[in-house]
Amino acid sequence: MTQISSSARYAVFGNPIAHSKSPRIHALFAESLGQVINYEKRLSPVDDFAAELQRFQSEGGVGANVTVPFKQQAFALARQASLRAQQAGAANFLLWRGDHWFCDNTDGAGLLRDIEVNLQQSFAGKSVLLIGAGGAARGVLGPMLLRQPSQVVVVNRTAARALELVAPYVKDYAVQAQTSDQLREASARFDIVINATSSSLIDALPLPTDAKIFASQSLAYDMMYGKQPTTFMTWAQAQGATRVSDGLGMLVEQAAESYVQWRGALPHTAPIIAL
Repeated sequence: MTQISSSARYAVFGNPIAHSKSPRIHALFAESLGQVINYEKRLSPVDDFAAELQRFQSEGGVGANVTVPFKQQAFALARQASLRAQQAGAANFLLWRGDHWFCDNTDGAGLLRDIEVNLQQSFAGKSVLLIGAGGAARGVLGPMLLRQPSQVVVVNRTAARALELVAPYVKDYAVQAQTSDQLREASARFDIVINATSSSLIDALPLPTDAKIFASQSLAYDMMYGKQPTTFMTWAQAQGATRVSDGLGMLVEQAAESYVQWRGALPHTAPIIAL
């Protein structure tokens, strides 16, 4: 069993961060396992994440989750990285190992478990649209391709970022990068549409409002979450998506992957998602 210091501190870093449910989720995990955890939200200035992380470690911080917009910075600051973090070039998990940070990316595992287990939606043979090419998209593309969808299209406002994201995979998988304009011209319809941008945090859409992208039986999935359906979910439903979901289940599932690495015990996620 992992030895846990009573002074050990954990946190989630982001900007914005006030909406985060991570502290509550980890507190519920700890309670269910008969443990106690000191886990907080930390708002980091966009241009000062490295200093904020160092400050946290000097105050007793031993583990952190990282969200928008710091996932690529977290990867760059870690001395050691898991294979999945290396493949993503981004990290949402940090563990202090005495004199350095180790990083991992649990986003892909969290997304797959939520969609495949909780929502009962298979990726195999399905057409997938992944919106965004930032840290969140980086964490999920590789694991998703291993599920053998028929095709994956990554659409991003900046073509160069989407091309950079798909480049390591184009030789072995049916994956391509497109801009919003190219997506509109292609007139393709998708079985699974995943919003990996943070657009819903500012009540915006990641695509033009007239985009026609949903197949007859389709799932629209927003990695963001809130008390009410997100802007993307509402739009997707109006555009014909059969099912819509926010990313709360993904958050809980990736959090469990973090918790077991920090604390040596894997919490059950279903009771937390159901709350």
